[in-house]
Amino acid sequence: MEEKKKYDQNRAPIYEALQTFRHMRVVPFDVPGHKHGRGNPELTAFLGEQCVSIDVNSMKPLDNLCHPVSVIREAEILTADAFGAAHAFLMVGGTTSSVQSMVLSACKRGDKIIMPRNVHRSVINALVLCGAVPVYVNPEVDRRLGISLGMQREQVARAIAENPDAVAVLVNNPTYYGICSDLKAIVKMAHDAGMYCLVDEAHGTHFYFGENMPLAAMKAGADMASVSMHKSGGSLTQSSLLLTGPGINPGHVRQIINLTQTTSGSYLLMSSLDISRRNLALRGREVFARVVAMADYAREEINAIGGYYAFGRELINGNSVFDFDPTKLSVHTRDIGLAGIEVYDILRDEYDIQIEFGDIGNILAYLSIGDRPQELERLVSALAEIHRRYQTDSSGLLSQEYIAPEVITSPQEAFYARKVSIPLEESIGRVCSEFVMCYPPGIPILAPGERITAEILDYIRYAKVKGCSMTGPEDPEILNINVLQ
Repeated sequence: MEEKKKYDQNRAPIYEALQTFRHMRVVPFDVPGHKHGRGNPELTAFLGEQCVSIDVNSMKPLDNLCHPVSVIREAEILTADAFGAAHAFLMVGGTTSSVQSMVLSACKRGDKIIMPRNVHRSVINALVLCGAVPVYVNPEVDRRLGISLGMQREQVARAIAENPDAVAVLVNNPTYYGICSDLKAIVKMAHDAGMYCLVDEAHGTHFYFGENMPLAAMKAGADMASVSMHKSGGSLTQSSLLLTGPGINPGHVRQIINLTQTTSGSYLLMSSLDISRRNLALRGREVFARVVAMADYAREEINAIGGYYAFGRELINGNSVFDFDPTKLSVHTRDIGLAGIEVYDILRDEYDIQIEFGDIGNILAYLSIGDRPQELERLVSALAEIHRRYQTDSSGLLSQEYIAPEVITSPQEAFYARKVSIPLEESIGRVCSEFVMCYPPGIPILAPGERITAEILDYIRYAKVKGCSMTGPEDPEILNINVLQ
């Protein structure tokens, strides 16, 4: 940021410019071809004239996302100020593009990057793109819940000591389940070793605005953070932010972003980021206090049902669970004899309730700024009824969400190597050359370069039987898998 001063968070420069543009009645001889919706009446009827009329191309009054100098630049400055960052980039390719730009800005081919293995697929995708080599810190696992936790300080310190040539440490803040590592300590360790600290903050937008929240990346001194505004921040799906600290060259980051991000940035997405940032800057503290109160109430009510365990801050142990995101409503279901994905399916199919995800032992109901107490009551009532109707013996259910991988080669080498497709059942001992994951949460069970084991096959079979949405391989049925020749 050019200088430290107080910016007017009541402003929304992109939104304001679009409002001005709408009243100018410009005759369009540019793209998009629907020409303010006139050429596609069905689309206009579906989305509304107000929406399609601002689906426009970059032009001088509206700036250009690839090289912003006016209204987009002003929106970036306001965003950086609201989040306490040195610079902010508006991203229209989702947090996947934000994460990939972050990793590609810090790493090149052959560089080592220290990270937990329970990262989102987008992180390992970035390694496929740039050729960096992961040094995995295998997270501690909560055996009762079957979930992976944060990175222990000692593990990070050991990884740094054993890999002094690594260029960066990447941290999830928080995990999908709301678990936070000791981010401030990890940032210090990384910086003391001359490494960058990168933070996947896809699920942590509210950390910047709520009270009594876990520490946000920029406040912890991290170098870069990917923030998924469309998740808990209220912007449109696919809109995101990339934040950088004072030690990062924003010009270099912009060049990296422009390698992969579209040159036709959507003004619907950018204006939603602009308006959502204003909303959070002005009302975020009050809004997220309500979200936390609703989550706390729901945890208490769900735990009173019996059988379920809606976990929260009681998991904090000062290290692998250094802090917990109080907005996360994660519920362990295994003790009522149902896998999380089974509860997920019952809620959707029989109660018309769509939650974020279910895995083999847990469900996650994502609470944010648009939720109301009445819908939460409906969820609690449905869970009580499911307990009464479906409770059964829990023996025979798998409990482990995380399986430590055996890494044979880098993701890039494995992804681009000569490969052969073989039946999944015959793949034990071979090295995988593609991804296998349940989505959501999108954390790979297998990533390119990892050995396939009997335990991993058991997990994949079980997840398929229970109804997890499996993605990744070329074979959509996941009967075959690509392995190194």
